Order: sequence, then C-alpha cells, then structure tokens
Amino acid sequence: MKTLLTGLLLTAVCLPARADPLPGDIHLDVVPRTAAEAERIAAVTAPTTDFTKAEPFEINQGGAATTDFAIGPDVFSQSSANMSFEREMDFKVGNGLFRKLWVSSPSSTTSSDGLGPLYNARGCQNCHLKDGRGRRPIRDDEPTVSLFLRLSVPSTSPLTEQIQGYIATAPDPVYGGQLQNFSVAGVPAEGQMQMVYEDIPVSLPGGEVVTLQKPTYSISDLAYGPMAEGAMISPRLTLQMIGLGLLEAIPEADILAHADPEDADGDGISGRPNIVWSKEFDRPMLGRFGHKAGVPTIRQQSADAFSGDLGLSTPINPSASGDCTVAEEACRAAPDGASPDFEVDQQSLDLVTFYSRNLAVPLRRDVEDPQVLHGKELFYATGCASCHVPKYVTARLKDQPEQSFQLIWPYTDLLLHDMGEGLADNRPEGRATGREWRTPPLWGIGLTKWVSVRDFYLHDGRARSLAEAILWHGGEAQAARDGFAGLEKPDRDAILAFLESL
Repeated sequence: MKTLLTGLLLTAVCLPARADPLPGDIHLDVVPRTAAEAERIAAVTAPTTDFTKAEPFEINQGGAATTDFAIGPDVFSQSSANMSFEREMDFKVGNGLFRKLWVSSPSSTTSSDGLGPLYNARGCQNCHLKDGRGRRPIRDDEPTVSLFLRLSVPSTSPLTEQIQGYIATAPDPVYGGQLQNFSVAGVPAEGQMQMVYEDIPVSLPGGEVVTLQKPTYSISDLAYGPMAEGAMISPRLTLQMIGLGLLEAIPEADILAHADPEDADGDGISGRPNIVWSKEFDRPMLGRFGHKAGVPTIRQQSADAFSGDLGLSTPINPSASGDCTVAEEACRAAPDGASPDFEVDQQSLDLVTFYSRNLAVPLRRDVEDPQVLHGKELFYATGCASCHVPKYVTARLKDQPEQSFQLIWPYTDLLLHDMGEGLADNRPEGRATGREWRTPPLWGIGLTKWVSVRDFYLHDGRARSLAEAILWHGGEAQAARDGFAGLEKPDRDAILAFLESL
C-alpha cells in the first residue's frame, strides 16, 4: 500500500509558481470528513488478511448504488439502486440521448441533426455497446466502430510550465486528434484503420498454451495525403460505463495516497497521477478517465466524445465541425446543426453526464465460493492488489446522494503505471508516457461476455480472455504477471474465477 504524503506529491506535480497547484475536489460539492470518519474509513479500507470468507459488504461493489440486476445483456444499463424516483426521470432522458442516432444537417429532425461531418459512430451507444466495453472487428468486412485511433504529433505547449512533467503533443495538423472512418455525404472519410496480428504462444505449467495476439496498426485510404512527420497513432477500445460517478467521487487525496513515483518502498510499483488540463474549470486537475487517465471529469469526457466520435458541438467543445482541421476544407464547409447555439446544449450535456454518472455497478456473484476466495488470496499474494486497489469510501457529497459516502470496490488506483514494451503505444498523453496506462477498474469484468458478447480486453482489445490480458502485463506488473504464469493450473483457474466474480 502506497503511503506518500499528498501535500508533498502535489508540490511535485505542478510548479510552485501557482499558489493553488491543484483544485482538490473542485468538481464535487464536498462535506469535509471529520477525524472520526477518517479513522473509520482507514480501518474499513485496509487490505484484508482473512481470505476464509467474504468481507462485510463486499457483495455490494458499488455501495448502496449497487444494482441487484446481476446478470444478462442489460446488466450494465441499470440506474443507481439508491436513486430517488424523482431523479429517475433525468436518468431515463439521459439514456434516451445516449441511445439517440444522430443525422447529418440539414434535416427535418432538427433536435437530432448535426452529425459529423466526420465521425466514428452515429450514437454513444454504438460504441459503448449496452453501456459495456467495445469490441474489435474479427472479420475483414466488419467496421471498426468501437475501436478507433488517437492521433498526435510532438509539439510545444504552455502547459509544460504549469504542470511538471507534462509531455506536449498536438493533434495531427491534417487529420486532427482522432481518425474518423465515416463521413456525411459530400465529405470524404479520413481513412481506414488496418490491423495485422502475430500469434505468440505462451507455455504455462500443466501443459496449457495460451496464444497471445500482437497487433500492428496502420492507416489506409488517407483522404488528404500523408500524416505529419513524427505522427503517433494509438488504438482505443471503448470502455464500460458502469460506476463512473463513484470513481469521480473518490477523494483526490485518497487516490494520491497510493502514488509512489520514485518507488520509495522498493516494491517495484511506481504509480503516478496524470495531471491534465480541465476545459471545464480552466486549470490543471487530476485525470481519472480514459485509458491513460487523460480526462478529469465525466462531463468533459462526454463532451470530448460528442466532439471526436460524433462531430457534435457542446459548450465545452463549441466547434460545430468536431475534429475537422483547417486542412479539411470540405468538412469545414459542410452544413451543421449548431443553431442557435450548440448541437448538444448545456441541458443535454448535463443529462448525458447524469446518466453516465449513475450507471450502476452490478452485485458480486459467488463471493463465498471456496475457489473464488482462494483466487482472491492469490490475487493479493501475487501483487495484483498493489495497483488494482480493492476499496475506497467516496466523498460525502451535498448534491449527489447516489455517490455520497459509499464503500465501493472498484479494484483500481486510477494511477499511471509503466506496463512494459509489449503494451507500449509510444504516444504520450498529459503526463503519461508512451509506456504508461491507467489501472482499469475490474468491477463488472466477469460480465463482459454477457454484455459485449465477445471477450476483448486491454486498451485495444488484443486480449481475448482474462488469462491473455494478465499475460500481456509487463513493466511494473511483470512480477505479478510472472506470479500468475508460474502457478499450477488449479491456482490460475482460481484467480480467473475470482475475476469472473467481480
């Protein structure tokens, strides 16, 4: 367990020229914890040492917001169980906006026009299938809707003077920050992502052989000529949506307490916070969302998706042309739906944010199963819990009763870790290097096959099983990976059974 003083870390994160280097939990209306509450929280979130039975309340992964709708294709689409009847209407309206299929302008359906001109999907639900993770294509003729490419080039930025360790990049000057493989009539799509996989067999004790697939990515049919020199591309598989509001409600200090950028305790784990620029609050903030923790809040994450994925303007990203650059003249000249203000106005953005914040975490399954309990013990013993931190208590909030003061079990530290060369995308984001990734939450991971039909894991979906995902771990996670790989098959199966129970 990392125990670096938060104040010292904040000083290291940003230059001292700024009197208030980080805004703390500015995105939340927080009631400060009392000393007695802090003591209780420290006790309840301490790592367990008893693996003979389930911990109290462990079955409720999302606290009182946990849904008992625990299996089936719609398991990730339920609202917070502790939501009042009055607030359910906002959730349902937000759900409608999340599922809406947008159309290009001009259109008779003025409330739904403005798509594109360049886009990756026609609706949020198209990428987040049933509010779960995306899936990569398995056939040559299958479109890449929920897997796309981020684009950037090395650059300079004034943020390097405000955020220590910030790695400056910029969107590709021609193709922007994301490759859009679809477009409206009269505008050429930017290009098409191509991928080739190399099989890598891994032999495990007991004679089991797991075949990993190593991908290589390229772009074909570039509509506007070659990309800029030094352009970096990185694949992104869309993430599941459950529990986002609870992750946003974890106090910043509790996340930073797990950071150990210099590996002061010598355990080989050096989690670092990503500090990024908030478009909402116009200042540096702790990154929590996205594969590299590159976004600080759910609202900004939603606005960025509207802009980059659908080409829709919002108060946070007001360009009606979405990710179109000045080099893409046909895109810039195409009609838009931003009349009188934005294609997605403030009220609509708030409703989608509320919906995303309140997609409930499902009930745990088989928590008292002996194999699951043994797998949990091995999960701790092999070091997995060093990054996949099991539990937190969320902040006491004045205006978010669903997320307020809940004991939650997300199994993440929301920090950046060097995951080795095998998973490196060589594309920085904020303070994250090309080898670093945010520890993803594990809650709900055992239900992926119910929601997404296919099992695809990691940032680009290369892993087709949980075993493959573990075996791809390197860098700071190499020891944990080797610990798993060195176990006999019954013990490996126990760890997988534990993960399947989350």
